[in-house]
Amino acid sequence: MEISLHNQVAIITGASSGIGSGIAKSLGAAGATVIVNHSSEHSSDEAKAVLKEITDAGGSGITWQCDVSKEEEVIRMFSEVVSQFGTVDILVNNAGVQKDARFTEMTLDQWNTVIGINLTGQFLCAREAIKEFLRRGIDTSRSVACGKIIHISSVHEVIPWAGHANYAASKGAIRMLMQTLAQEYGADRIRVNSICPGAIQTPINKGAWSTPEALNSLMTLIPYNRIGQPQDIGNLAVFLASDQADYITGASIFIDGGMTTFESFSTGG
Repeated sequence: MEISLHNQVAIITGASSGIGSGIAKSLGAAGATVIVNHSSEHSSDEAKAVLKEITDAGGSGITWQCDVSKEEEVIRMFSEVVSQFGTVDILVNNAGVQKDARFTEMTLDQWNTVIGINLTGQFLCAREAIKEFLRRGIDTSRSVACGKIIHISSVHEVIPWAGHANYAASKGAIRMLMQTLAQEYGADRIRVNSICPGAIQTPINKGAWSTPEALNSLMTLIPYNRIGQPQDIGNLAVFLASDQADYITGASIFIDGGMTTFESFSTGG
């Protein structure tokens, strides 16, 4: 089944590396015009490199610097993208960070930074996307849906994670945000879903896979016995953004090699 996102515009937040870059490349390969969002000048070169891979493969798009935790920057990004490309069809809410600490040692700054980017950033971007979807309405030359939002959550929206209370709290909240938006705007034909990755081989979790010992330890949690790749997430994002997934909304889809089956219980726990 060949999936085409031709004539659609997609904003992917946090797309300069890791899962976001994999999603941007996959959506670009499917024909979408991709906005490769990155958070700062520091990540500008990485974002340009991602865009170059997309355009070298025949795709199109731009890079856009925006800190998704800052309301005025999010509003400006959507306004400028709509001005340049006419509308936005797809939002992939991917930007996220970790600031890990034992709970009693976690600072308010660590808590606020993670909640600000991982949760408030997804709220701000989803709000502006839905405003644009409703302004444009359904255009069947683009999609049978009015718009598509894909939240990038985590297996930690259901698996507690000691030492990462801020991160786990943000991901649990994303589940309720996603389901509420799917409920509130379903009648408008806006589809909202979450992708919940498990262990994906990206810089944010390098310590979990960078040595044979660490990787072997990680495999004790994954029945499928391999670490995920950004393209695995990208493939699912393309499907969820397409009309082939038109009856899917309000769903958390776990892509984790079976991590949420709790492999440690496979021999009785």
